[in-house]
Amino acid sequence: MSKDRVRVVVTGLGATTPLGGDVASTWSALLEGRSGIRTLTEDWVDTVPVKFAGVAAVDPGEVLPRPEARRLDRAEQFALIAARQAWQDAGAPEVDGDRLGVVVGSGIGGIGTILSAYDLYREKGWNRLSPFTVPMLMPNGSAGWISIELGAKAGAHATVSACATGAESIGYGIDMIRSGRADMVVAGGTEAAIHGLNVASFAAARAMSTRNDEPERASRPFDKGRDGFVLGEGAGIVVLESEEHALARGARIYAVAAGAGYTSDAFHITGLDPDGKGGTEAMLRALRNADLAPSDVVHVNAHATSTPLGDEIEARAIKDAIGDHAIVTATKSMTGHLLGGAGGIESIFTILALHERIVPAIANLDDPADGIEVDLVRGEPRKLEGDQLAAINNSFGFGGHNVAVAFTTV
Repeated sequence: MSKDRVRVVVTGLGATTPLGGDVASTWSALLEGRSGIRTLTEDWVDTVPVKFAGVAAVDPGEVLPRPEARRLDRAEQFALIAARQAWQDAGAPEVDGDRLGVVVGSGIGGIGTILSAYDLYREKGWNRLSPFTVPMLMPNGSAGWISIELGAKAGAHATVSACATGAESIGYGIDMIRSGRADMVVAGGTEAAIHGLNVASFAAARAMSTRNDEPERASRPFDKGRDGFVLGEGAGIVVLESEEHALARGARIYAVAAGAGYTSDAFHITGLDPDGKGGTEAMLRALRNADLAPSDVVHVNAHATSTPLGDEIEARAIKDAIGDHAIVTATKSMTGHLLGGAGGIESIFTILALHERIVPAIANLDDPADGIEVDLVRGEPRKLEGDQLAAINNSFGFGGHNVAVAFTTV
């Protein structure tokens, strides 16, 4: 690390996912290899070819007071719940609002609000709409609500880069602290897109698994039998802080948020560039940004959505950027794909892997695909050995967005 560069650390974690309503229950389920995917029961399910998803294990309506929940889109509900958890986990510190920032985005935003509000407008007229309709549907709503709650005045930002959103938000938060704009930043991603229109649209793009007879086994990254991704919902939020600020207040530190790397494929709006160079370069840029060498990286949480082409390209990119020594997991095998929330929760998983020195195994990896030349964690979680460890979380999104975030032990 450059001597004059501010070191950024992680001091708080918050999540609500298909595996659990908080970080502890989610992480426990992940290490046990449990699936959060289930058959859907919504009235629209018979109109679409995919009938399962990773629904949040704890409905936000069970956590938030009803008057508050009615003002929020479901994606905002998830974000606020996860942010509150992360802030409490960080010790709910007293901090100068002018030195506190928020970076929380969503790949799709308040799509549930958009669709339901339009139906209400068409059927009953404009005067039946909630005055909170616009704040509920806008993609920056989560960042706005969190900043209001915490009094964060250093900036409230909402990155939107499809499935790379959560990771890009964390990278932006690192930059805010390094640049001196803030001492602390609440960062991550959220998504609530389990709706008939979205499921139908992804299915039309031939992107989703159709393994309706065994949904818990549908997400199978790197397996020969993989046939597409599984949609999930939820949020993952972290509290980032300059190390100096964290030490001064006696905060617990989970890991160092060492750096991030970004590229864009400039190739196809939904498809990956077959040569995988964008993913490779994003990882290499993250390493340079973090002053790390490929040999320092012991673990990669792969984006690995369980699509036939995507997993193969990413595995090659990991080998080209880092080598074949790092152990690779793919946690979407249990959570499904949280789209804009994926980079948030998977960064948390990467942080916890370093903090607890253990990497969850990939679920449903019965028969690894040919040509995957990286060390996949199968069967049981695997321990990490050593004192100074580094790991990378990959997040790639429609539009050609590639983001890699590097973390290290303290």
